[in-house]
Amino acid sequence: MIVLRNVSKIFDNGKVKLTAVDNVNLTVEQGQIYGIIGYSGAGKSTLIRLLNGLEKPTLGHVTVNGQDISLVKGEALRQARLKISMVFQHFNLLWSRTVRENIAFSMQIAGVPKAKIQTRVDELIELVGLKGRENAWPSQLSGGQKQRVGIARALANNPDVLLCDEATSALDPQTTDQILDLLLDINRRFNLTIVLITHEMHVVRKICDRVAVMEEGKVVEEGEVIKVFTHPQKPITQQFIRQVSQYTEKETFNPELTSELAGTVIKLTFTGHSTHQPVVGELTLRYGLPFNILHGKMTQTAHGVFGQLWLHVQATEEQLNNILADLQQSDIEGEVIKHV
Repeated sequence: MIVLRNVSKIFDNGKVKLTAVDNVNLTVEQGQIYGIIGYSGAGKSTLIRLLNGLEKPTLGHVTVNGQDISLVKGEALRQARLKISMVFQHFNLLWSRTVRENIAFSMQIAGVPKAKIQTRVDELIELVGLKGRENAWPSQLSGGQKQRVGIARALANNPDVLLCDEATSALDPQTTDQILDLLLDINRRFNLTIVLITHEMHVVRKICDRVAVMEEGKVVEEGEVIKVFTHPQKPITQQFIRQVSQYTEKETFNPELTSELAGTVIKLTFTGHSTHQPVVGELTLRYGLPFNILHGKMTQTAHGVFGQLWLHVQATEEQLNNILADLQQSDIEGEVIKHV
């Protein structure tokens, strides 16, 4: 659906060159919810503007639904943008138009017949949960309701791709979850491809299939959300993941606390169905050893639960090797953190 190949965007004011996007390669499949996360200045906003032609790449190619957006111009670009809609951080509603009129606006610009517009607006108002508020003015709406209008407006012309530019960062946590649930429902109902940029890992965790982590214009890490969560490779990714942990950084497990313990500390990482296995009980019964639980946590993602558990046990070398092998057989990753 979306392919970026060796894409760079360099802004040049004649004196200083700024590389906002640096040799990025990404592929977003049809029907995916794809997250692009990074702090301010990472290049994610520029990257998303490359997807709908608001910016042209300095180098490389941006292909959306088989069409090279980096090459098309004029009427061809306008037609392509009808199928690549955007939801904005600050809603961008027309304050002189009602909810109904805001949703209808993009269809009016596209030349859709009036009768079809009315029918489509009614469908969208129902879809985004604004029944009874269709004649309200933007000033009469809450932040969440304004964003629902923005989403309805973006869906008006039946796009193939929905781009979300920090669509929840202006909302409170409860409203954020409601908007994310709405986006997830839309994605599943219509198989709509969604690309969202954010600086909040909670957003990625809750609804995304894959994530790209950006830093200084580069994609430094990319993959399935649950794999990135369980095995973050870069310091910036690890920092983002700590955002959604139930524990602060100071409360995460510190192996130094076991310095006076003899034996072995094992870190277990488990996902999906393995999170429901009685791991500690089964190991205790099988080996007749007392396993001490030192620390544990679990996190929910759009594709299931993953968790980590730190255990202490006094075992022989042979027993330890057998324990690790048994864990692997149960699709649980075991890593020896300390062994004396």
